[in-house]
Amino acid sequence: MLENLTSLAGLEERLRYRFRRPELLEAALTHTSWANEQGLDHDYERLEFVGDAILGAVTASWLYDRRPDLDEGELSKLKSYVVSDSVLADHAEHLGLGEYLRLGVGEIRSGGREKRSLLADVMEAVMGAVFQDGGLESARGVALELLESALGEGVEIPGLRDSKTALQETVQARAGALPQYRHVAEEGPDHQKRFHVECWVDGRLLGTGDGGTKKQAEQRAARAALSALEEEPQERGNALQ
Repeated sequence: MLENLTSLAGLEERLRYRFRRPELLEAALTHTSWANEQGLDHDYERLEFVGDAILGAVTASWLYDRRPDLDEGELSKLKSYVVSDSVLADHAEHLGLGEYLRLGVGEIRSGGREKRSLLADVMEAVMGAVFQDGGLESARGVALELLESALGEGVEIPGLRDSKTALQETVQARAGALPQYRHVAEEGPDHQKRFHVECWVDGRLLGTGDGGTKKQAEQRAARAALSALEEEPQERGNALQ
């Protein structure tokens, strides 16, 4: 057991979740080095395995609901970004997880409380502990702050450009006119609309797309236009005529 389980109350407050089985949170914060020194049979690694799967599922569902304009490939990039060590470590530091870690003497001396790879692993373990204690909805609630901070308004995602932005940058680099999106049709009942969009550049139809929202249809039309430009000979692509 931890020396003083009540000391975890501060972390529970930061997580906005109160554990019914505090030993799960204890395990999530226990490094192998501490477990070995104390003769314990549990550490964070099994809960890390659970948390990795749960965080991936929660993130995928959240992105599906929040970003209807993105296709599967773009959603996958965002999901990979959210569950990356860098983002997880940042959130762990925000929560102050390092100060709660139970580390062996050698791990403490080597700066274990500040190791970002370890903090990322423990962040996943904490997610796993919440899931094991309170189920999926509890885990979703705890993950929400991470998702909002990682993907909120104004946050720049390294290496990710949506198709409309990529097309606009490509066209501008070739001295062409800005893309135009024409909403040519929509069909279906109000609760299940389907929108059809054409993407035109310099008077040429370069791509079409459809989707459940106008934004999604525009993104798909832009992606089709990008593909069309990439397949053109460079000389003609530069002229965009």
